[in-house]
Amino acid sequence: MKNALLVLFLIGSMFVQAQNPTGKEILDRIDKNMASKSQIVTSKMIIHGQRSSRTIEAKTWSIGENKAFTEYLAPAREKGTKMLKLEDELWIFSPSTDRIIKISGHMLRQSVMGSDLSYEDMMENSNLIEKYDAVVTGTESINDRNCWVVELQAKTADVAYQIRKIWVDKDKYIPLREELYAKSGTLLKKTDFFEITKIGNRWYPKKIVFKDMLKKGDGTEFIIDEILFEQAIDEYIFTKAALK
Repeated sequence: MKNALLVLFLIGSMFVQAQNPTGKEILDRIDKNMASKSQIVTSKMIIHGQRSSRTIEAKTWSIGENKAFTEYLAPAREKGTKMLKLEDELWIFSPSTDRIIKISGHMLRQSVMGSDLSYEDMMENSNLIEKYDAVVTGTESINDRNCWVVELQAKTADVAYQIRKIWVDKDKYIPLREELYAKSGTLLKKTDFFEITKIGNRWYPKKIVFKDMLKKGDGTEFIIDEILFEQAIDEYIFTKAALK
């Protein structure tokens, strides 16, 4: 009888393990759900400072992970500013100075338009499995949704965040929360994803709230007004000539 119970227990344990995806499998599912060959996004960024808030409107064209072009549309102070990302290089055109500046080195850690995002954050490749080892550490509920909790440890020292923790919706396979840590364990940034919407055959957040935990203020809201996937985009837009 004891042997029979032991066999049933082992079979049950194997069944449970088979039902639970690995960290790599979860990240692969996220990538398949959210990645696309191209995107055109019209958005607004609401930056909540200590004393006041301001809204910046923009339009971004991107192809895969390595090409992105952003033009800021409003307010007047930022209108006409453009940003170009090619592979691991970033340039910004400022209409007030009529100059193109390459953002590199320590400048990548600077805030984008005073937001809780850095240029380094914007340059980051979303394919995390290349640079991190991922392990499922448990399950938790976020906004009444059951989530896998996935912890990521950097494989190398050349990443901005050595440790990441992601809460992934078990059904939709989309992140609902992410925390970014230094090697020391200090929480550096937190991101929450809201308004998860079915767009075509994928789930996508229409609102993302970023919070730099070392910075005062109530965070930065990124709101997607319109997003188009798999659109044809002229290659000319991804050139420095297009910045001017």
